[in-house]
Amino acid sequence: MNSKFRERIGREVEEIREAGLFKKERVIASPQGPEIEVNGATVLNFCANNYLGLSDHPKVIEAAHQAIDSRGYGLSSVRFICGTQDIHKELEQKISAFLGTEDTILYAAAFDANGGVFEPLFGEQDAIISDSLNHASIIDGVRLCKAKRFRYEHNNMADLEKQLQDAADSRSRIIVTDGSFSMDGTIAQLDKIVELAAKYDAAVMIDECHSSGFIGKTGRGTHEYRGVLGRIDIITGTLGKALGGASGGFTSGGREVIDMLRQKSRPYLFSNTVAPSIVGASIAVLDMLTKTTELRDKLEYNTKYFRTKMTEAGFDIKPGDHPIVPIMLYDAVVAQDFAASLLEEGIYVIGFFFPVVAKGQARIRVQLSAAHEQAHLDKAITAFTKVGRSMGVLK
Repeated sequence: MNSKFRERIGREVEEIREAGLFKKERVIASPQGPEIEVNGATVLNFCANNYLGLSDHPKVIEAAHQAIDSRGYGLSSVRFICGTQDIHKELEQKISAFLGTEDTILYAAAFDANGGVFEPLFGEQDAIISDSLNHASIIDGVRLCKAKRFRYEHNNMADLEKQLQDAADSRSRIIVTDGSFSMDGTIAQLDKIVELAAKYDAAVMIDECHSSGFIGKTGRGTHEYRGVLGRIDIITGTLGKALGGASGGFTSGGREVIDMLRQKSRPYLFSNTVAPSIVGASIAVLDMLTKTTELRDKLEYNTKYFRTKMTEAGFDIKPGDHPIVPIMLYDAVVAQDFAASLLEEGIYVIGFFFPVVAKGQARIRVQLSAAHEQAHLDKAITAFTKVGRSMGVLK
């Protein structure tokens, strides 16, 4: 082994540790849920993407077992060789019906969906116009293709229009944005984006990882929330958050687009098929969400309640309707210490800081779930208030 290489990396890790920015993993010894076992203690979980509380739902677990029994543990193959089962096609059809698109392609992860969507569809003659706060997977996916790159200021429609004008000589133009932004909980102005796209003959792509299943009146996503169902060209998303919480991603859109991705998208062509247990459970999830909005409605109530009470307590919260609630602390070390103190109070959250968010924008990101009961919310609000006063965050 190369000792100089190891020593250099070791020094860089130690610098991160000394700066108080070292990310530590806390080991969970229970299923994912509103209450989890961490470090031998039962704590309330407010930092999972388990928006609808389906990660340990009995019907989801039962469907996963049934899929293993009927279709096996894994496929040991990629889709185009011998890895496509009937349930994969069924899930793709159900996702398409749920989102209001023509076809869908499954990926091993949502990161792969974003990583594999641009290179097959766009070349040197084309332009990708991306929100400046888009997810890292979108940024990496764009880097893999040869299209011209334009960035517009986050959620700034005037700057988006300027970038569209600058890209006017391109063969194809596509506006790319997160539907809901994972750190701020901002919901993209898709109604305005779609109008600008029509004006400048551009396509629109949205990443719905933090939207599918619970944003919009029936949980279809940001395009439902903004009233533009049927007007989005490409939708990427995940099965690993609200839609069950295991893993797996997808890209959904026009039939021609999905056909091209099946032919040329490298993460699809060279990654193992999504496991049958995940596929079976995801089918059950979509069936549940198509029949009732009960879980989505409870999540909406929890979100409004928590946001209102935390604001009344005096915390600086970015406004919005999303169950991602950023508690702004601005200092990285304060965010780390605040989260550690909350864990001692039985509340499990994580402090976020640069490079995950911009410098000076450190925060604790609270994520609410339909699995949270009123008592859970009240305990969290009380703990936040106690720690906030002891640390001088609240007066």
